[in-house]
Amino acid sequence: MEQLIVGVTGINAIDNPGPGVGVARSLKEADDLDVKIVGLAYDAMDPGIYMDWLIDKAYLLPYPSGKHEAYLERLYYIKNSYGLDFILPNLDAELPLYIRYQEELAEHGIGTFIPSREQFRLRGKDRLAEVAKTIGIDFPASEVVTSYEELHKAVEKLGLPLMVKGAFYKAYRAYTTQEAVGHYNSIVAEWGYPIIVQKVVTGEEMNVVGMGDGEGNSLGLVGIKKMWITSLGKIWTGITIKNEQMLDAAARFVEAYRWKGGFELECIVSGDTVYLIEINPRLPAWSYFATGVGINLPANLLRKAYKQPLPEQFDYPAGKLYVRYTYEMVTDLTPFSNITTRGEK
Repeated sequence: MEQLIVGVTGINAIDNPGPGVGVARSLKEADDLDVKIVGLAYDAMDPGIYMDWLIDKAYLLPYPSGKHEAYLERLYYIKNSYGLDFILPNLDAELPLYIRYQEELAEHGIGTFIPSREQFRLRGKDRLAEVAKTIGIDFPASEVVTSYEELHKAVEKLGLPLMVKGAFYKAYRAYTTQEAVGHYNSIVAEWGYPIIVQKVVTGEEMNVVGMGDGEGNSLGLVGIKKMWITSLGKIWTGITIKNEQMLDAAARFVEAYRWKGGFELECIVSGDTVYLIEINPRLPAWSYFATGVGINLPANLLRKAYKQPLPEQFDYPAGKLYVRYTYEMVTDLTPFSNITTRGEK
């Protein structure tokens, strides 16, 4: 296959890291792929911009929440000035834009491999009970509420403590009714309705990262158990596991919904019961863990998109340890000056 110039977003490798650096690293380590990585950043301080051994070229993009025309014009500028064959968007906030304009991007020679609009909607917390039932695992008892009256009834029904969640973003634990009302008000003010009130379930936090080919087939699944997380809830240390119930559920998720692209299922496992807690419609920040144990999901995505041979099997070993660490770089000021004044490095 000829060399590909691949745009990767989410290169904010900070205390709340994006997936982009791990995705870029995975692509660079695929021996059968010849790729140049274009780092697509939203902030001049995104560390990925300055990783010259990994990111071949970097550009600043306007925020996807702004005018879509400006965002697309920036991508077309990159295509015409440097080259851009394919984009792997790695942030939830970007996906609606890429889903909406993927055909237009393709007409300009920029490929994508992402979920459909309906698939993207499955990550809504008001849809998770339906998904859990479809894929054969459990879901914590929940109530969808849109008023104070419904909130109070849900608290009485589910008991305390409980979780108060937005449909797409934010989740807080409430130990009293007053706390539940406060969290309800906070989420409604920022994200609107509906609000999900959910019974707290206990157990081990386990996640599975995977990739679907859009035709009902898996391009790899890796299950992990969180050993240590940051104050922001990001995995810092984990271990590969083979919880068959969780992995089977992930395979059914790919098959039932014909999922296209990367995804993560967040679960809590208590004995023989697996609870679905969240669906992330893209690769998570820890997805390089899968590459490290032999399942290179970003490379498999490109192989599928360009009809290249795929690995014959997607097995991985249990009991492998993942440890994230901090790293310091010292570089010249010129790249920072260029990215802030010209928007590219």
